[in-house]
Amino acid sequence: MKTVNVVAAIIKNGDLIFATQRGYGDFKDGWEFPGGKIEDGETPQEALAREIREELEAEITVGEHLITVETDYPEFHLSMQCFWAELKEGSHINLVEHEAAKWLSSGELDSVSWLPADVKVVEAIRSSDYFQ
Repeated sequence: MKTVNVVAAIIKNGDLIFATQRGYGDFKDGWEFPGGKIEDGETPQEALAREIREELEAEITVGEHLITVETDYPEFHLSMQCFWAELKEGSHINLVEHEAAKWLSSGELDSVSWLPADVKVVEAIRSSDYFQ
């Protein structure tokens, strides 16, 4: 089975976490943490900064690694490295590929329908000391 290596940003702002709704593909309308594929020659952190520039037209500071999620889908295996991130000062989000986005508090994390791999990220966020 083919492995797809991707990165995802858990963008935080105070006590809120940023979530996006997919606007295309097999998983259209599912909620996820923004990110994308790692290209040849990129570190995961470089890929994440690039993907956020492309998808959200925003600049982020990539922080610590939170979790790597391994998930099998029917056509491929997904390996998703997830990092904490923050918007750089003066940076604003503009949705390029997603159909919606929300800033969620800890109590709102279950208010959206997460994609399977992202459910594991939500569990890792809850287990972290971020919302403590």
